[in-house]
Amino acid sequence: MSSENTIDDEDTLKILISTDIHLGYLEKDAIRGGDSYNTFKEILEYAKKHQVDFILMGGDLFHENKPSRRCLHACITMLRQYCMGDTPIQFNILSDQTVNFNTTKFPWVNYQDENLNISIPVFSIHGNHDDPTGAEGLCALDLLSVSGLVNHFGHSQSVEKIEISPILMQKGKTKLALYGLGSIPDERLYRMFVNNQVTMLRPKEDQDEWFNLFTLHQNRSKHGPTNYIPEQFLDDFIDLVVWGHEHECLISPSRNEQQLFYVTQPGSSVATSLSPGEATKKHIGLLRVNGRKMNLQKLPLKTVRQFFIQDVVLADYQDLFSPDTPHVTKKVENFCYAKVNEMLEEAERERLGSPMTPEKPLVRLRVDYSGGFEAFNTSRFSQKFVDRVANPKDIVHFLRRREQKEDVKDEINVDYGKLMKNTVTEGLRVEDLVKKYFEAAEQKVQLSLLTEQGMGKAIQEFVDKDEKDAIEELISYQLEKTQRHLLARGVTTEQDIDAEIKNFRDSKKNTTEEENEIKEAMNRAKAHRQERGDDPAYRMSDGDVAMDSDEDAFPQPSKGRGRGAGRGRGGRGRGRGAAASEIKPASRGRGQKSATSSQSSIMQAFQATSQRSSRPASFAVEDISIDDSDEDVPVTKATRPKAASTSFAKYSSQSQSQSQSSKGVFFDNSDDEDDNPFKGSSRRGRKKT
Repeated sequence: MSSENTIDDEDTLKILISTDIHLGYLEKDAIRGGDSYNTFKEILEYAKKHQVDFILMGGDLFHENKPSRRCLHACITMLRQYCMGDTPIQFNILSDQTVNFNTTKFPWVNYQDENLNISIPVFSIHGNHDDPTGAEGLCALDLLSVSGLVNHFGHSQSVEKIEISPILMQKGKTKLALYGLGSIPDERLYRMFVNNQVTMLRPKEDQDEWFNLFTLHQNRSKHGPTNYIPEQFLDDFIDLVVWGHEHECLISPSRNEQQLFYVTQPGSSVATSLSPGEATKKHIGLLRVNGRKMNLQKLPLKTVRQFFIQDVVLADYQDLFSPDTPHVTKKVENFCYAKVNEMLEEAERERLGSPMTPEKPLVRLRVDYSGGFEAFNTSRFSQKFVDRVANPKDIVHFLRRREQKEDVKDEINVDYGKLMKNTVTEGLRVEDLVKKYFEAAEQKVQLSLLTEQGMGKAIQEFVDKDEKDAIEELISYQLEKTQRHLLARGVTTEQDIDAEIKNFRDSKKNTTEEENEIKEAMNRAKAHRQERGDDPAYRMSDGDVAMDSDEDAFPQPSKGRGRGAGRGRGGRGRGRGAAASEIKPASRGRGQKSATSSQSSIMQAFQATSQRSSRPASFAVEDISIDDSDEDVPVTKATRPKAASTSFAKYSSQSQSQSQSSKGVFFDNSDDEDDNPFKGSSRRGRKKT
């Protein structure tokens, strides 16, 4: 018996953690088209190999908001292949699932659906690439959710106030509260945190017995004054944060010494840009939670294409060439050729013994040619490596740094780093570029009716989601609204009109009204597209089947239906046949839905508190004994229970101060499976050094 099985007892929750898979990225590329699919398959194989309890995804499962049929087909195929089967589920859901899964007409976890055979449940929030759009607020994850393959959670229905209700899970003695928040524009969410409009609900009973896991998909690094979410905004009762959206793999949990929780950033599983953050080796995490203790094991992804990046400043090689050297451009090209060859040789050495790694690596050489040098022909240069690299068209990237004019008061102690400014805009978003342009533009070309945020959003919809009417509709909508405002105010003179338009525009900046206007304009653009029959969802082609949407077509659950004694499948222990009917911890028949609907509303089940409840200064925890016996313990698949009887308490923004020595969970980041990750007798232990 392996040592892994000795530590994975009936009280240990095993969770496979992954974010930013970006299925479908460059799927039409002849070389890189299959990269995202191969890595997703490897992730699911890891989950099956380690027999995890469930998979947790932190957003951006798909790269496109409207994934292609090939992409959806490949995703559904792999989920069905690896996540469906007869393996029993060993944890129960205790919370009200109609609140946890509020975007589907089947509001219960997929493994408790009597018509499905799920062996590995998948829980996922949405990201900014596969976010809900349209009047219905649907995304690609909702298609997988209604198909019973993925449990989509963390979708906020309101843009003014957010209440995050956890999925309460229990396996043996271990209790896990899983919080999730799908992608929201960073500026909006930042403002909501500042205005105390984000509330996390906690179980009212036995709060200190729950392990609190929070997954979100936002900017972690600062891209602007409010274009990110500081870790200090998150509630300090959280034990572990799984941070999506950032592509650099920083999966080893780091401790926030102010909030006293750990943060893990798995990063992306495929390189979607040739930036330094993507060059870090890709991993996913195997998280083990036992009571109040956790361990995160790094699992390397072997199917990820190698990526090497190097920066070169030509001015640093004065011994080889200078701008005045004869044929300097040719010498610079030869120099770059040697640098690329060095990276290719390093890639070949690393790839030896790794048959799953793709043959052609990604290579990026960033050349700073400031100081009088000239760029050479990159197309001709790329032809030399067309059969050796996966990105022959963009191997070399030229950039030039310029001096930034500043008043230098102290001529002796000069910080020359501040005098240099990179002109490249690699990694900036469309909204950032629009905002940056209008901030630097002259007054006469500033926007009069539209805001920078609105224009940025319209351009993003046009570029990323192919909403051709987005910009035109936004302008028309704002023009109509401004005209109505001027008529209502009775403004007549040209000078008063200009002043009133400016005041009207400025009054909406960074407000909920502005966000609602943008959303309304985007919905109108989509409606016009559908009227023209230009919507892929409504356009019929060969092989398409017209589907009617009828809410009454969904049958209501009826208690104890099962599959009949004749199809009980023997001793699977899943409560579907006669052999399994004797073991029923909770009824899974569809009649449970009536029981759920008859209960009080979710708001009545939550009790508001004036202050955030904090953990006690200290309390003792019994040692966890690890059962390493070979005896198999029969476990039945959990049946769909009634809504949880556990009540919740709001966790407000006011918190009592706690010392570092009295807060936090025991964390062991050992990657060695021969070690027991749950060493130590106190939950107040610290990260091993």
